[in-house]
Amino acid sequence: MEIAEIILGQIKYLDKMALLAWGAKSFVALPKSKDVQGGLRFKVNGLRFQGWVTIELTYLDEYTISFINEDVEMVKVSHGIYCDMLVDVIDYVEGKDAA
Repeated sequence: MEIAEIILGQIKYLDKMALLAWGAKSFVALPKSKDVQGGLRFKVNGLRFQGWVTIELTYLDEYTISFINEDVEMVKVSHGIYCDMLVDVIDYVEGKDAA
């Protein structure tokens, strides 16, 4: 739960309106496992992408962000993401690609 709250705080710090713009809802904290420290999953309703965004914090203190569509198919995965890159990468849901 703590990791999920940290991720939400980082997104809100970077862009206060991002979660609203993405239509984010149905937030779920992801548990710790052998590969990740925890994470966050939420549903989005963007212009380009509708489905689930999963953000997992690895033990290297990097995020892995996955985009999973309504048919439970992995659409895109981004590895090695740092906290200051979260909003830029997740903006994929609105049709923007990170530089």
